[in-house]
Amino acid sequence: MDNTIAFAIAVAIILLFMLNYLRKQKKMEARAREAAEKGKLFSEGPKSQHPHIDANYCIGCAACTMVCPEGDVLAMLGGKAVIVNGYKCIGHSLCAEVCPVGAITMVLASPSMGADIPYLTPEYETSIKNMFIVGELGGLALIKNAVNQGRDCIDTIVRRRASLGGARPVPGVYDVVIVGAGPAGISASLRAIENKLNYVTLDEGEIGGTVAKYPRQKLVMTSPVEFPMHGKFKKTELSKEDLIAFWKKVCERADFKVRQGEKVEDVKKGQDGIFTVSTLKGQYRARNVVLAIGKSGSPRKLGIKGEDLAKVMYRLIEADHYVNKKILVVGGGDSAIEAAMGLGHQVGNQVVLSYRKEAFSRIKERNAQRIEEAIRKGKVKVVFNSNPVEFRKDSVVLDVNGKLHEIPNDFVWIFAGGEPPTAFLKKIGVGFGAQDLTTTGSREAKEAREAKQAVAQLLGNPASNQIRPRMPSGSGG
Repeated sequence: MDNTIAFAIAVAIILLFMLNYLRKQKKMEARAREAAEKGKLFSEGPKSQHPHIDANYCIGCAACTMVCPEGDVLAMLGGKAVIVNGYKCIGHSLCAEVCPVGAITMVLASPSMGADIPYLTPEYETSIKNMFIVGELGGLALIKNAVNQGRDCIDTIVRRRASLGGARPVPGVYDVVIVGAGPAGISASLRAIENKLNYVTLDEGEIGGTVAKYPRQKLVMTSPVEFPMHGKFKKTELSKEDLIAFWKKVCERADFKVRQGEKVEDVKKGQDGIFTVSTLKGQYRARNVVLAIGKSGSPRKLGIKGEDLAKVMYRLIEADHYVNKKILVVGGGDSAIEAAMGLGHQVGNQVVLSYRKEAFSRIKERNAQRIEEAIRKGKVKVVFNSNPVEFRKDSVVLDVNGKLHEIPNDFVWIFAGGEPPTAFLKKIGVGFGAQDLTTTGSREAKEAREAKQAVAQLLGNPASNQIRPRMPSGSGG
């Protein structure tokens, strides 16, 4: 009798835990479906790199849904990881790194999204042999990706050089000209130094590229990465200033030489296979060219009356230089939101953020939470469905849902993106066009996936396992 009671109690406890578990799973799936419905509002999907999940290998452990800092990109549905908000993904690739069986690889956009991306081979080579594109211009915007591509691109050049028995030095001809001194350009330059290549790096602006233009103290997120002339760089979150200081320290130690203030105007390849890279200050001849110029280009202007006033700006460096001012920020991306919050926290500022859509759609999860807090505290006023139609000396005119409103104003910042260097690339002959980039992942991602899947095969195909370890579902990407 006692055994029967003990057994009944044990069964009751197990059933209680099972019911509680099933209720939690039901709630998590409901949240996932809700997120998926929300994601359908932005059905154009990911614009660049994002996870591709092989359902045949996914074991439903949910590890990938817990690591993404961008919010509910991934969720668990039907025991498998799925993309529910792909538009939020900016390709951190943490989900691919934590997947225990290699079911996730990072890929680029769908064919319909590839029309504005240069054609690249897996070695980052363009349609012009020995001309390479690395970094965000090729669709991979993360610092980690840029560093990896810059390094790997030079490795490709070195391997090709070795396969030819080593190219004979030609007076006045570099092994490689690197255009751009951002994360990808710095990485490529340091790798060239490591391999004793005859190189020159050109940049029209300052060392750091797009990162150098970030607002002061902006947090930069990355992942552990192998940095040339330094080794494993393990910090995952640091300020813009700290990252640039690290780069400068490594570059000084490596005797990195860059020619700043030289904007490349043209690149031509001769019949002898030698490139001529032309700037306003001179010409450089090289066997290989690496373009690491980013894609932001010149700030995009709105083309409205009064935009030429001195108070209208497109870049914010020091938010604390502006106090007790009436400010308009135009835009709905991360840069606009970060600028609005930075200005809103300065003494006496009245900040209005104007965005043409009815809601923010492509911002980092952390920024979404912070802007909600700033709105709640009255630091920033957001006006959706609005567009500036005129800038005046002491005011601005906004079109809000078809009605004009004039508000007092001292300064305006516009964050409408940049004009990409598409025209320049087409001018020098780089091929564009819709292409299926969904099967294109980094070489490292592919190697990692193959290694994980080889282990999985030794242990038996995880897709056929009946017992699936599960972890609490969250969000990731």
